[in-house]
Amino acid sequence: MNERSTTNLLLLIIVIPLVFYLMKILSFIFIPLFLSMFIALLFLPLMRWLEKKHLPMPLSILTIVGIITGVIYLGGRLIKISTHEILAADNTFFQQAEFKIISLIHSVEHFFGIERLADDRFIDHYFKNVDVFSNLMPTLDFVGNTLTMTLMTAFFVVLFLAGSINFQDVMHSILFKQKFSSVKTFRKIEKDIIKFIWVKFVISFFTGVGFTLACLLFDVSFPVFWGLFAFLINFVQMVGSIISVILLSLFALVELDPTGTLIFFIAVITGVQVLMGSILEPVFLGKTFSINVITVLVMLMLWGFIWGVPGLIMAIPITVFVKIVLEQFPGTQIIARLMSGN
Repeated sequence: MNERSTTNLLLLIIVIPLVFYLMKILSFIFIPLFLSMFIALLFLPLMRWLEKKHLPMPLSILTIVGIITGVIYLGGRLIKISTHEILAADNTFFQQAEFKIISLIHSVEHFFGIERLADDRFIDHYFKNVDVFSNLMPTLDFVGNTLTMTLMTAFFVVLFLAGSINFQDVMHSILFKQKFSSVKTFRKIEKDIIKFIWVKFVISFFTGVGFTLACLLFDVSFPVFWGLFAFLINFVQMVGSIISVILLSLFALVELDPTGTLIFFIAVITGVQVLMGSILEPVFLGKTFSINVITVLVMLMLWGFIWGVPGLIMAIPITVFVKIVLEQFPGTQIIARLMSGN
């Protein structure tokens, strides 16, 4: 019996890294699949409600597609407004920004003892070996891969909503022997992930609004762009909030006096992040949903390494899914408790 347990443990140690390796290699399939699953989970309650109203499934799917299209359209309008905002900036701002950047670079060079010829421009000095055309192909590949994954995600969403891919049945076939257990677990996963996504969306939305209002109040350029950036980057748990505050603070150096005004501005946007991310978000999610900081950091590093930026965005929903599944088995409940910190 002990030999069998040891063999199973060794096989598990071998299989788990292999699974993660395959998920990294086949990321062009798994990223759209997981992303579409979370998107479909948001609309499954609406699909069930429309089904109770005896609306034909094709019309129900068209309704969901229309809602998603409307959200994408509104996002595109915001991006268009922020782009127009940047393009409409006058030359004075860019000259001021160039002066501040050059002054900052001079200070850094002086601190580290870097010597550069007086007539040698820093762009020519630091980027003289950069070939723009050699970097063009990776950019085009990135755009092509993004477009392909977007289309695949849309395709998988339709399959999930139509029931062609029934995640509940997959769970019943692979994880659970009893139909009741698979249904109960699926409904809990659905409920918790929907709750997390909606809370994250609302918190990110008001964080973006707070950043926009702060920029307007302190007369910092491109308020819509910074609000949109804060909204999007905030979906990356923990890391996103830090990045948004740091980048906007550095940008504010261009226009604000580096004394009390700048410090107060940084305090305001930091306060917005703390209020939204550290106070309101945990309150809305509740103690039953808690995942400790170490688990969050480990999952962010793991899925960020495997799938990059999409992995960072989906790390917490995946963690929620794993935690709920582990809670269903007596042998793995201790791992679930360690993940939650309870």
